Amino acid sequence: MATMKLPLEVVLLLSFAVPVWSQSVFHLGFDRNEYPGDQNLRALRSTFRYSGYWLNNPPGSNSNSWVGKRSKLEAAGFGYLVLFNGRLFRELHTIDKAAELGGADAQSAVLAAGREGFPANTIIFLDQEEGGRLLPEQKAYLFAWIDGVRKSGFRTGVYCSGIAAQEKSGDSVVTAEDIRESAGSREITYWVTNDACPPSPGCAVLRRPPAVRASGVSFAEVWQFAQSPRRKDVASACGDYAADGNCYAPETPLRIHLDLNTALSDDPSHGRTR
Repeated sequence: MATMKLPLEVVLLLSFAVPVWSQSVFHLGFDRNEYPGDQNLRALRSTFRYSGYWLNNPPGSNSNSWVGKRSKLEAAGFGYLVLFNGRLFRELHTIDKAAELGGADAQSAVLAAGREGFPANTIIFLDQEEGGRLLPEQKAYLFAWIDGVRKSGFRTGVYCSGIAAQEKSGDSVVTAEDIRESAGSREITYWVTNDACPPSPGCAVLRRPPAVRASGVSFAEVWQFAQSPRRKDVASACGDYAADGNCYAPETPLRIHLDLNTALSDDPSHGRTR
């Protein structure tokens, strides 16, 4: 059968009809509070390109099982999402105290990153657990932490909500946008979470991960699109979760629950040393 050739004008029109970002390659990764175990890295690497990596105790934990595992992950071929668990609002008290804590925690993050063997210029993401419009104390902590980490030769990112939160005034605010508008000239990499369906595909491990921009935050570089366990207030319409509400590593015998991410890079923190 003869191949029909389209006029050049039609070819150009079709190429512009599809957004450039939708043609890009995105990379699937996971994060979780507990280290998955040395014996499971090979199976996980068959699906995922990068892994979360906590520098201090994850939320709700009294210990950190990721300590000393950087080289194991790198040998298995993983990139990284390097995380530092930040403070909750109830811990900050005043703006001055918040800024003091932010500076101290920045040094803790830098020292931990160094001990774990992450190179200079690795992006360390501060876990901002609380969403909505940040209060002055929260911003004082956040920006003191960012400034302290950057002065020590590392780069900074923020893990925060990409979901619009309704305010009493009737306005809505997305935490990532609120931070960006207040950050001034600070360079920050954004890792946003939005597990509502849509835009999330749910707990679906796709051959082609979703575009990061589909999160609704155009400047994000990482999108967490599914959490374990499924949040009933946000992700009740999402499919493909297990009966217990968790996402599990696919095509393996492992019962390891995970959060799912898509990113512009297969090493979003740029933490590899080789």
